[in-house]
Amino acid sequence: MNKGTQNSKKYLRAYAIIVVCTLLSTVSWPAAVRAELSEDTIQETFYPYRHGVPQVPGIEPGLVINQSNWEVAKEVMYPEYLDLVKKGWVEIKVGETIPFSLPDEYVEATRKYAEQVTLSPEGYLQNYVAGLAFPGQPDPSDPQAGVKLAWSFKRGFNWGDNACICPFYWSFVKGDGTIEKTINFSFHFLNFKHRVRHDPRPEVLPNPQELFRGIYARVFEPFDLKDTQVLIWQYEDERKRDDSWLYLGFQRRVRRLSQEQRADSFLGTNIFVDDFEGYEGRVTDMNWEYKGERILLMPMYKHNEMEFKLPDYPISNNTDDEGYHYIEFGGRAGWFPNITWQLRKVYVLEVTPKDPAYPYSKRVWFQDAEQYTNPLSFIYDRKGDLWKLFVIGKSHPDYHLPVNKGAGANIDNSVHVIDVQRDHATLLRFKGHIEKQRPELFTVQNLRQGR
Repeated sequence: MNKGTQNSKKYLRAYAIIVVCTLLSTVSWPAAVRAELSEDTIQETFYPYRHGVPQVPGIEPGLVINQSNWEVAKEVMYPEYLDLVKKGWVEIKVGETIPFSLPDEYVEATRKYAEQVTLSPEGYLQNYVAGLAFPGQPDPSDPQAGVKLAWSFKRGFNWGDNACICPFYWSFVKGDGTIEKTINFSFHFLNFKHRVRHDPRPEVLPNPQELFRGIYARVFEPFDLKDTQVLIWQYEDERKRDDSWLYLGFQRRVRRLSQEQRADSFLGTNIFVDDFEGYEGRVTDMNWEYKGERILLMPMYKHNEMEFKLPDYPISNNTDDEGYHYIEFGGRAGWFPNITWQLRKVYVLEVTPKDPAYPYSKRVWFQDAEQYTNPLSFIYDRKGDLWKLFVIGKSHPDYHLPVNKGAGANIDNSVHVIDVQRDHATLLRFKGHIEKQRPELFTVQNLRQGR
């Protein structure tokens, strides 16, 4: 073989290697080649009570924690709320700890997609498809542990793919028990993307705005606020700020809410638009510092097993025409729901705004380690003084309306937001339904038509 032939063969071999490498680099490999989420991680994340529920000496179901024995709860209640017990404002009845398991479809989506999810250096979510964004035990040494928990909340199951609350009563109550006003709303929620349980899955189409979620609310009474409506668009790409619109019935016009108005009193309540569902704003507008894991009493319970006794300061009749019982409120000024609290595994975060002009200096955030929602938050003003206690009572779906059985969502069921500086509270009572929603509700055109 002559030298020229040998060189030609060498060149052909080299060319073949280059072609093969190029082809390999363009192949879309099946999911099986990437690391699978371990079964141990799945069990640890979604079934934290599989080996037994939390046990704390002296804290047993049926115990009533009050002004005379508050010290027994020092390890399982944060001082900000325990102080109200010490003052005699409220008594806390301990209930049994029960699992609030997320639905199988959400667990399977996590198993399938979680390993591909990442965060950008700025904290934006990347490669998310469905399920829990960051399963597993938070790592205290991970500087992004807090923002990962925040994304697990923002892309968490919460109300599920879609739901409505109707009727939805918001009452303004002064420190002497005087009820200033009660607003009757309907609230509607629709996830346009990342849907796992209800058709259409995985996305509601058409979706030209690339929305992740829509929230629509309408006021039915009192007369001076009748037909007031609110629309919120949360975009899939968090680099885009949420859009919000307000329709005032007496003005008969739609106006866009500025970012400043989102952090201002909503219709005279103690709640901001940014406070909806615990936190409705963008993850990347806040710093999220993971402070560790605790076993704490949390306001989670079986709605159908609560005592529906009228308090000294009734908000309204506690039963509707269908026989549904609304949680009643008692305690000091009628501010506190008559519910039980149970021992839960909780992740604690400190949430501080990146904008120095934001009205809150921080939130102390308590995230349930099974549902990844936040039933409890303490909010501080710019001086660092305690401003608000934000408590969301959550019912197990199997002990609520028949339509919610098996839904896997923790049903927001009672809320008390106490402004300790103004001696004032906003109380919320829910009738929440996990059911299909009409996409046309979540449009600006719908506001104008006032459907």
